Amino acid sequence: MALTCVLAAVTVAACAGPAAQEQADQLVLADSYQLGGYNPVNGYSESGVSPLYEGLYRPDAPSDATVPELVPTLAERAPEPAGPNRWRIPLRSGVVFSDGSTFDSADVVATYAAVADPVVASEISTSVAPIVSLTADGPGAVVVELDTAADPRPYLLLGILPAEKIEAAPAADWAVNTAPVGTGPYRLDSLRPDQAVLVARDDYWGDPAQVRRLVYLYTPDDNARAQSMVSGAVDGANLPPRLIDSIDGDEVQTVGVRSADWRGVALPAGNPFTADVRARLAMNLAVDREAMVRDVLAGYARPAGTPIAEMYGPAYNPDAGFAFDTDRAAAVLDDAGWRPGSSQIREKDGARASFELLYNAPDTLRRDLAVAFAAAMRPLGIEVRPRGTSWDEIDTRFGDSAVLLGGGSTPYSIDSQVYDTLHTRVPDSSPYSNPGNFTAPGLDDMLERAARSAPGPDKDRLYRDIQATYTAEPSQVFLVFLDHTYAYRDTGWTQTAPIMEPHSHGVSWGPWWNVARWTR
Repeated sequence: MALTCVLAAVTVAACAGPAAQEQADQLVLADSYQLGGYNPVNGYSESGVSPLYEGLYRPDAPSDATVPELVPTLAERAPEPAGPNRWRIPLRSGVVFSDGSTFDSADVVATYAAVADPVVASEISTSVAPIVSLTADGPGAVVVELDTAADPRPYLLLGILPAEKIEAAPAADWAVNTAPVGTGPYRLDSLRPDQAVLVARDDYWGDPAQVRRLVYLYTPDDNARAQSMVSGAVDGANLPPRLIDSIDGDEVQTVGVRSADWRGVALPAGNPFTADVRARLAMNLAVDREAMVRDVLAGYARPAGTPIAEMYGPAYNPDAGFAFDTDRAAAVLDDAGWRPGSSQIREKDGARASFELLYNAPDTLRRDLAVAFAAAMRPLGIEVRPRGTSWDEIDTRFGDSAVLLGGGSTPYSIDSQVYDTLHTRVPDSSPYSNPGNFTAPGLDDMLERAARSAPGPDKDRLYRDIQATYTAEPSQVFLVFLDHTYAYRDTGWTQTAPIMEPHSHGVSWGPWWNVARWTR
């Protein structure tokens, strides 16, 4: 279902909805994500895709079928080796920020220093943790040193701020959250809680965007976004799979974009049942992931047994998964001493095979997956109690409750995609990284060796072994890799095809990820 070709342009009069007819060079997009928070130091544009900001590199690919290449943006060319685990990166000249100030190496150094500064309390500090140092080599170049031999480009995607906009305060409180200043092809013209308006920059270093105006409408309700598409009030929206096909028609097109965005059940260490590795193995065997893809996600997903998708090519291990096998799952539980009790819920040493499964209440997709997982466990004698709640509560309950989590926020580096998810927790780990702190014997060492390794066959082989080791003693239950689903109205533009997406989605991605390159 991926959009893998350039869409043919058609006349605006024939195909444009009311939103586009009002202004032919404008797009109106309904988004489920709150507006604002435009601070790259705190995670905005972390993967190198934004209309407002640019990193040294950005992802690019002809389709969503492969992991994108990382191509120069504010960097002039690929990193130049400058010693063991060191690279020199020449910077593009003639670039100005949206406030008119000139871009140079000092801005790059200040941005990355802020991410690592404990005072700033960046939410993405672990994403760039492999960077040992990033220093200026004159105004026109920087030198980056990693603690690994890995490709440095996946760690150089962050949007760059002017050094003058860096604050010695928590990133969540910075002025750029609502008054962004970047080198991207658009600038923020106005911002309200329900609407953000971006306009194309005439002083952009590259070709000016032909789509001159982007209007983002904050529309958190799924059905409201779908109705806006049907009525013609908006030109595009992100929608859950169960709604996407219901509005497909002559005037509205839909697309599912492949992603490295997984959904899975994180299991707590404080519950005797989920703390038993044999119980975790049994639960993995008892999930019919193909049925979930078909019945819960309307085909817009692929089964997931580990956080590594087949798009990672030779690093993907097709044999490291979980075949749906309820008989084997029951035998594993029987052998582990978990036997049906009087209520048919399995018990062992006075403990019951029972736990709560929390999910973010407004997220209907997580709700549906949580309910489906609970239904799959019931015939096995496992009681799972799904409950929608807030992230504020979820953040305090990882020790005693399972959580329907998502991941894959930095997929353009396989090291970043896998390490925090499977490795034993470290002091600065995100609360969402391996919440149960379960790790198969030897897995930490393998993950560390893989992260230190240069790209190549040996690294790929190590990741295949990591997947096999994980599936023998799993820490959680990965369910699916999502296809992010979008609806759009063809308003006469020649678009660029979507690329493989990270956990982040919404209307900054999908058909619009590269909107500045659209042409008539």
